[in-house]
Amino acid sequence: MYKTAKEAVFLVQELEDELDGIATDGTGLAGVEVIVCPPLTALKSIYTVLGQDKPPIKLGAQNMHWEDEGAYTGEVSPVMLKDLECEFVIIGHSERRMYFGETDETVNKKVKAALAHDITPIMCCGESLEQRESGQAEAFIGSQILGGTEGLSESDMKDFIIAYEPIWAIGTGKTALPEDANSIISHIRKVLASRFDEEIAKAVPVLYGGSVKGGNIAEFMAEPDINGALVGGASLEAESFASIVRNARKQ
Repeated sequence: MYKTAKEAVFLVQELEDELDGIATDGTGLAGVEVIVCPPLTALKSIYTVLGQDKPPIKLGAQNMHWEDEGAYTGEVSPVMLKDLECEFVIIGHSERRMYFGETDETVNKKVKAALAHDITPIMCCGESLEQRESGQAEAFIGSQILGGTEGLSESDMKDFIIAYEPIWAIGTGKTALPEDANSIISHIRKVLASRFDEEIAKAVPVLYGGSVKGGNIAEFMAEPDINGALVGGASLEAESFASIVRNARKQ
């Protein structure tokens, strides 16, 4: 919950300029996909300014309801997001679960609605510090993955992203060690394989989130099961966000 519409537009324009510089530095942006998920109030403004002559930035939302329309005051529907050409939506972020009562069931409904409207869900999962220290992290995260993907088909998983964000690392400055994050993400892939198959488990992009910065992203990207990052505070300044993009490129 940062940035007015005007501030968000300025940030994205700065980011476009930063990425333009990265794209021409010899290595380019090959294999790197950049998505911004601004507050709902800024979606239309950013949609109108995303340029076609610069490195492409794709648009996503931070949340949505599972119904197309109805008496759900204050909510936004997948139809509304699609109208603004949102290609992605974050679903089940731990802050939504903690503060707004989201459950695996509602996450599953939102995931299905996003897929029905050709919007790629970025489904979040993650454990608390208490769960981690008590050895329950894998079981808890496994239940989130199974609950969120309940009733999905193999074809649904071809347009699906998972983000692992340990709750204790969000906005705290604490970061999971790259090998620990990779271990959990490897477990996520095993859970996916148990529901679908090994091919799908390997193909679904899984991101790491939790105090990701330009100075540590390369270590996470060096791990075999981590495909990218869901960036929080470091995305609020174009230079720091671009630094993550620059250092995230596979060597």
